[in-house]
Amino acid sequence: MVMSMTGFGRCETQVNGRQITVEMKSVNHRYFEFSCRTTRGYSFLEDKLKKYVAQKVARGKVDMYVSITEAEDSEVVVAINKPLALGYVNAIHSLATEYNIPDDLSVSVLSRYSDIFQIHKEEQDEEQVFADVKVALDIALESFLSMREAEGVKLKEDVLSRVDTIMSIVSEIEERSPITVEEYRAKLTKRISDMLSGTEIDEQRILTEAAIFADKVAVDEETVRLRSHFEQMKTFFDSGVPIGRKLDFIVQEMNREANTIGSKVTDSILAHKVVDIKSEIEKIREQIQNIE
Repeated sequence: MVMSMTGFGRCETQVNGRQITVEMKSVNHRYFEFSCRTTRGYSFLEDKLKKYVAQKVARGKVDMYVSITEAEDSEVVVAINKPLALGYVNAIHSLATEYNIPDDLSVSVLSRYSDIFQIHKEEQDEEQVFADVKVALDIALESFLSMREAEGVKLKEDVLSRVDTIMSIVSEIEERSPITVEEYRAKLTKRISDMLSGTEIDEQRILTEAAIFADKVAVDEETVRLRSHFEQMKTFFDSGVPIGRKLDFIVQEMNREANTIGSKVTDSILAHKVVDIKSEIEKIREQIQNIE
């Protein structure tokens, strides 16, 4: 299936007492790029999340936010930095003695010095935390991928519609191209006839000149290659694998063939048709920038 590189997914749920929110979005990028913000203390999740998402996403810049709130009954240990506390006590007593001021040191006064307390949360089981987060991630990821798939369907339809338009124009060019040779031959015959004023015309010379002209303006090879590129593009759309970079290369080749045709044609009607082809190719190029 064709996937767009634009997507969004979100899930907020509770798992094993943890309130978990996962939000992810993506935009176009040449390669896969992943960035993640997590609740403080859970940075160990980032590499695991990147590897997990990379299994599902081939291209695009993915931004993820993970919020984790622990259950209220999770154990928190508050320890005292005793050497530091003793240092504060001695310093306060010394200050009172040296400056002859009341020594009103109490526990409540000492507790204002927050650096003497060390807070330790219950040690996390990283694998269990990741397993819990993955529950929310899978739900967000499903929504995210569904959006990318829906956008991909629209992109495929638009591109193939433009391909059909170009194929139709190519057919018109193939039909018109031989006519331009006959028109050139007729003009050449008239011009020579006017110049020679009734003198017998060298028909072989006209045929030779017409053949040279036909060779210069022949676009058969280019139109055949264009058709081949279009067929290859359709095959890619049905391949079921990421195709964005392949399509980008094919569009470059298509544009090259269109430029060559444009440099060969001398007929204004064909010139306008080439402009139409290049316009459609450019629109295809813009669209495939969004394809994974």
